Amino acid sequence: MFEACQGCMYEEYPYKAQIPVLIKGNRPTWEFKSNEDIWKVIDLIIQETNEHNAKGNQFDIASTVQAQLPFFTCANRIFDKESQKDIQRYLYCEKFHIPAYKGSYGEQPCLWVEKTSIIRNAFAKLENKQINKAKKDGTKINN
Repeated sequence: MFEACQGCMYEEYPYKAQIPVLIKGNRPTWEFKSNEDIWKVIDLIIQETNEHNAKGNQFDIASTVQAQLPFFTCANRIFDKESQKDIQRYLYCEKFHIPAYKGSYGEQPCLWVEKTSIIRNAFAKLENKQINKAKKDGTKINN
C-alpha cells in the first residue's frame, strides 16, 4: 500500500460499498472482491461523465473519477508504480533541463513523448485548480 494510507474501510477484500453511479435510477451496493471490480465502476463513471458531456457539460473525466473514488474504494488500489516513476523522471528532467533519454526530441521514444504530454496536462490542470482555489480564498500564490 501507498505510504500515505492509514487504513480505511476499503483496505481489504471483500468489502461492500454503494457505487456513485446511477443504474436504473438507483445507486446499488456492490461487493468488491478484486481490483477488477473497482475498474468496472471507474468505467461506469467515465461512461456517465461522457454522457453528461454529450449534453453540453464540460466535466473533466480524471477529476470526476478522482472525486468519486472515496465513495467506493481506496485510491491506493489504482496506484500505479510505473506511472509514479514516469512522473519522477518527468520532474527530474524538467528541473535539470535534460532529456529523459539520449538524443534530441526526435530521438526520444514515442511512448515517452506521449507520457510527458499527459503528465504536463495533468500538472497544468492541478496548477489551474490551485490558482482558482487561491483566487476564491483570497490567498497569495507563490511562484
